[in-house]
Amino acid sequence: MTTETEEPALTVDELAARAGITVRTVRFYGSKGLLPPPVIGPRRVGRYGPAHLARLELIEELQRQGMTLAAIERYLRRLPSDLSAHDLAVHRAVVASWAPEAAETVPRAELDRRAGRELTDAEVDRLAAMDVLTPDGDCYRVDAGLLRLGVELLDVPLSQAVVLAAREVLLEHSRAAAQALSRLLRDAVAERAAEDVRSLSAHMHPLVVQALLTTFQRSLRQELRGWLTE
Repeated sequence: MTTETEEPALTVDELAARAGITVRTVRFYGSKGLLPPPVIGPRRVGRYGPAHLARLELIEELQRQGMTLAAIERYLRRLPSDLSAHDLAVHRAVVASWAPEAAETVPRAELDRRAGRELTDAEVDRLAAMDVLTPDGDCYRVDAGLLRLGVELLDVPLSQAVVLAAREVLLEHSRAAAQALSRLLRDAVAERAAEDVRSLSAHMHPLVVQALLTTFQRSLRQELRGWLTE
């Protein structure tokens, strides 16, 4: 596992496994300029880091939204070249918010592939406790976007009780924010035709999510800075 401050440490095979794609796909994205070249280490072995993984996950999310390769190239060209893995993850979260919820039922082998690693039974139980997936016979009902987040949370050095408590806090306050914003926007467009309201809602959705992410990021950063300097 790599972190934001570590040197690139993943081989192309490890990167592909973590991203849940094939090595061939990784090399294809690299040949198209969608993925920065690896850092060449000892024995001329290419090494990849968190930003490479985050960029791959963003590309895969854009594809799930139906974007063509050419459209993805244009999208990525507009992004600063030095975005961190964290910033890329924020972009992916915004992109994922554009799509309706879409859960699929998959067998265990496919679950592991999408998770980017072989999950233990204990990890699957933790993901189920976080409502990331639901056992369905020999298969699992899972939302791809939630799975990415859930797998990342498995590596966070916090107890399951703390993670679940944090989830409840986020759900409570996000619902409150959504309800308040919904009332505000509904009152603002009360006199408009239904088609105009639907069009405005579709346009506003990613903008509102981006605004919420940005303000939450800044607020959390300020809280953590104050906590760490106490």
